[in-house]
Amino acid sequence: MEWSQELWLLIKYLLLGLFQGFTEPIPVSSSGHLVLLQHFLGVEIEGLSFEVMVNFASLFAVIAIYRFDLLKLVKGSARYVLYQDAQGKGDFRISFYLLLATVPAVLAALLFKDWIEIELKQLHVIAFALLITGMALWLIRHLNGRKQDGDITLKDALLVGLAQTAALIPGISRSGATIVAAMGLGWRQETALRFSFFLYIPISLGSGVLAISDIVQDPHFTALWIPYTIAFIGSFIASYVSLLWFMNIMRHGKLIYFALYCWLAGLIVLSLLS
Repeated sequence: MEWSQELWLLIKYLLLGLFQGFTEPIPVSSSGHLVLLQHFLGVEIEGLSFEVMVNFASLFAVIAIYRFDLLKLVKGSARYVLYQDAQGKGDFRISFYLLLATVPAVLAALLFKDWIEIELKQLHVIAFALLITGMALWLIRHLNGRKQDGDITLKDALLVGLAQTAALIPGISRSGATIVAAMGLGWRQETALRFSFFLYIPISLGSGVLAISDIVQDPHFTALWIPYTIAFIGSFIASYVSLLWFMNIMRHGKLIYFALYCWLAGLIVLSLLS
């Protein structure tokens, strides 16, 4: 009996990792879905260790897919800073904009994250947030602007960064919020998608580094390191597959599918609560 309970526990954490990983890149709110799945599986996860680990897995998947673009960005920025190489100016500007766009979410997290963790991780809040995400995706479903990397302005970057702060609310998709804001500002879909996931890197990396000491001291991590590791592997694989799939969906301009899904998911949760 004990071994069956342990096996079921591993399966639960694998499902959580796969679910979080698959929903992280796509505009349906991975945090909201993770809370919902924990509720329906009857899993209570205390502390931030689990969330940080699966987010790190998604981060590695994003880096793996965009590795050549990221390498170009880093090399170009370094050449501009060290040698004033004019060819690297564009890369340096994008790097600066990415760091600047990260600031609003960092400040909001420092000021309000504890309140959000306590007050907003309620199923009815997540349901309404999913409905809002769906509406935002519906509004920009046919947009495909002309702005490319070289056309992005300081104001654009700040507005996209501000949009990212909304994703602190479970049910509001981070990728959805940033892509909606970017496309609303006239960016091309490809440019919006790449900037959105580049923006995910400093946020995820920073939160992970800051949480290392908490993870080391977390008794739940020590006791559940095997389930956590299984969830990490599942999250990485699911994030990698999901991001490639989402990139293909974006190329074909089918964001409406995600709008419909968010509406459906939000309405189902509300119906279950009534």
